[in-house]
Amino acid sequence: MPGLLIGSVLVAMACLPGCTTVSGSGRSQVNLYSPEQDASIGQQAWAEVLSDPAVLRSGPAVERVKEVGDRIVAAASRLHPEVSRGFVWDFAVIDDPDQINAFALPGGKFAVYTGMLDFTAGDDDMLAAVLGHEAAHVTSRHGTERLTQVTITGAGMSATRAFVLGDLDPADRDLVIRAIGAGANIGVLLPFSRAHESEADVLGLMIAADAGYRPRAALRLWRKMGERGGAQAPEFISTHPSYRTRLDLLERSMPAALRLYESSGRGTSPGPGRTGG
Repeated sequence: MPGLLIGSVLVAMACLPGCTTVSGSGRSQVNLYSPEQDASIGQQAWAEVLSDPAVLRSGPAVERVKEVGDRIVAAASRLHPEVSRGFVWDFAVIDDPDQINAFALPGGKFAVYTGMLDFTAGDDDMLAAVLGHEAAHVTSRHGTERLTQVTITGAGMSATRAFVLGDLDPADRDLVIRAIGAGANIGVLLPFSRAHESEADVLGLMIAADAGYRPRAALRLWRKMGERGGAQAPEFISTHPSYRTRLDLLERSMPAALRLYESSGRGTSPGPGRTGG
């Protein structure tokens, strides 16, 4: 009987239209989950993130992420009000200097490793490019779009069942964590698709620009990533398209981002932690 109930629920879910449009890009997206479910799913994984003893509770790194993150969240909410209306945004800093990485969870959660903060040290515009990219994954709802994909193909049936019934066993948990793009500290990182990454690049560039951070910092970020190269390349770049492909896309998007930056009136002059360009 439970199996029949679960099967009925999944069939009903699959029969929903599930077709939405990604805010900002206009791309058609099949997503069986609502923005409210994004928030619920993300919160479950976020509780695990916050339980990690490596999460910093205070200090300069936390203050830096909060300062930049608050501006990024405000911009994401301005540019994508409909989708982000029910999100409760939050950030975490994970103390791991070897991880040059960041990740986002559905519903407005994202985390940054101290390795990324060291990598962007002295350049908050560059950090804003990273956080804008992660915020764009959230507003584009890439995590639950991918969870929908694995559900439709059958690989995510048990995970979907667990969420429907609120009974998440370890195997289901790992699949969901990987599907929604959480960091390596709570599951094996499964890269978003190149289409998702390119979409987050462009939309994240606009979010950072609207927040008053210099758009060209995104070019500095990815050039610096590319310079690392080889086996020493940051984890953040290994889960994305080639940095040359990324730079070409960002260059093409730069005129629109610069116009948004100038029209926002939120830019600030270079100072401590900020660089020009």
